[in-house]
Formats: sequence, C-alpha cells, structure tokens
Amino acid sequence: MPIPAGAKHPHDDAPDTADAFRRLAALADGPERDAVRDGIVEAWLPMAERLAGRFRSRGESHEDLRQVAALGLVKAVDRYDPARGSAFESYAVPTITGEIKRHFRDHMWTMHVPRRVQELRNRVRLAGQELSRSTPGGSPTVAEIAERADLSEEEARIGMEALESFTALSLDAELPGSEDGYSLADGLGGPDPALDTVVDREAVKKRLAALPERERAILYMRFFDDMTQSRIAERLGISQMHVSRLISRCCDRVREEVLRDPAA
Repeated sequence: MPIPAGAKHPHDDAPDTADAFRRLAALADGPERDAVRDGIVEAWLPMAERLAGRFRSRGESHEDLRQVAALGLVKAVDRYDPARGSAFESYAVPTITGEIKRHFRDHMWTMHVPRRVQELRNRVRLAGQELSRSTPGGSPTVAEIAERADLSEEEARIGMEALESFTALSLDAELPGSEDGYSLADGLGGPDPALDTVVDREAVKKRLAALPERERAILYMRFFDDMTQSRIAERLGISQMHVSRLISRCCDRVREEVLRDPAA
C-alpha cells in the first residue's frame, strides 16, 4: 500500500509512516499485510540509498551497496515495534548502517581480522591521510601516526600491518617445496555448520528457562512450532500486537542478558 506522498518529516527522504506501521502491527499475515509492508519499504528506500552512498569509496560497487542497504531496511521494517514509541528513522539508520558494515567485514576482507585490529587500521589510515595532507611529499613515521591517532606505537604498527590485510595468498597456491601440487586448501578441514547453533542454544538455554511460563510458551510456539503471531494470539486469547510486543521484549531481554554475561 503506497504511503501518502505529502506526509513528510523535515528530511525529504524520511516519510511519515507511523500510521502504516501501526496498521502493519495489527494485520495478520496475508496479502494486505504484505502490501502495507512493501509500501513502507518503498517509502524508505531513498534513505537507505543515501546511507549506502556514504560507503561508495571503499572498494565495493554502488549497486551492491544499495542491495545491502535495502536488505538492512527490510530487516529494520520487520523488527521495528511502533509500540515502543521511538521514531522508525532512529531505529532504521543504525540497522542499515550495521548491515553495510557487516557486509564489508564479512565479504571485503580476504582473511579474518579481529574487530580491534580493524579499528586500529581505520584510525591509522585516517591519521596517515591527515598527516600526508599537512606534510605533502613525505611519509609519516610510526611515532607521528601514533601521536595523531592517540595510539601507542605498538598499536600503530598493528594498524599499519592491517592496511595490507585485504589481500591474502590464494588457497589454491601450491605449498613451498611441494612436488605433487599439494595446495593450502588441501590442508584445511571443513567447518561444522551446526556449531554456531549449538553455541547459541547453550547461551540462551538458562535465560529462556527463567522467563515466565506464558512468555516461554509464546516463544516456543513462534520459533519451534513455527506458528504465526495471529495463530498464537487466537490460542491465548490476546491481540496479535500484544503477542508481537511480548516476543520483542523477551528476545531483547534474553539477548541483553547473554551479551552482558562474558561467560556466555
């Protein structure tokens, strides 16, 4: 369902979709709900594309960035709860930006680099660019970069080494001294696709057990029995919006408790 073109916030690409979101939360799954959802996504696409444009100079095609931003927008629309009272834009911007940054982290680095090292690399890169502009023709020293980036010299060295870590030796490369074509890939094992699921389940198990019985039942019906929110609402005799609010609140609570516990 299209959003009225005249309903605008101060930014031209920030349409007023508050009523549409409230309607979306009240609708059961079906064509009408899908149409309202599609209308909201379409109305906010200009903002998503603007956010994608901020990352154009980082080695990824603009079209790919637009697709990633659109995916982040869809996730934001699906996860946003108007009952919390915050504006959608304040929720969508970090969600879309986070999706783009995850894309760079997961797809643009050819080897795994810890988040801390990536942050050091970015600070060193910016410091180097600033120093190069102020002293053209000369290469800044490690000490100068460390001082400009407010880092120790050891941290600056780590960041400088990470500047070259976007490229790596191909796994198809033959090992030195090998005469039978044995490559790096031949020595790698395969990851267990179920490992992350096991870790996540163990992390949330005791938190789920601590929830009230009704909330546990709702989460079980939604995520294990694959029931829609409208069916859960019918079974429990409550509104779909109430079910949505309970699911969001329980998931947020479990997530916060897992992230707060360093042993999780």
